Amino acid sequence: MSLTIRSARPDDAGLVLHFIKALAEYEKLSHEAVATEADILRDLFAPDPKVFCEIAEWEAEPVGFTLWFYTYSTFQGRHGIWLEDLFVDPSMRGKGIGKSLMINLARRCVAEGLGRFEWWVLDWNEPSIEFYKSQGGVMQDEWTKVRVDGEALLALGRS
Repeated sequence: MSLTIRSARPDDAGLVLHFIKALAEYEKLSHEAVATEADILRDLFAPDPKVFCEIAEWEAEPVGFTLWFYTYSTFQGRHGIWLEDLFVDPSMRGKGIGKSLMINLARRCVAEGLGRFEWWVLDWNEPSIEFYKSQGGVMQDEWTKVRVDGEALLALGRS
């Protein structure tokens, strides 16, 4: 049995969108998943992309992905990686694929001298919380996420 992790290619845009929608369904957030294949092509494969993606393949079949981007900590004075999405097909879980995807990004952090590797996890998602803790993840409960979007974003932007 073989696992390969590779960078996504432009011809993977539909696959990336499929994984995003599968993750949204798992997280009970399908109503928020409005990205299109054109959005994925534009943002992941532009001349100077701001977001990146790796595909996990098991026996040459795509089974999962990570989608991430660089952040910056003014306190550390260093960049980090924000893991926006990690998804492994439910039928393939338990084979170390998710862990391998995490290791891949952690190695990138180490190789590039980055200071942090961060992500969100839904508070009801106990299997993922336990998995992340087993990988050394520490829950940051003292922070509260803030979001401005939709009409509120438009109003703020017009101020």
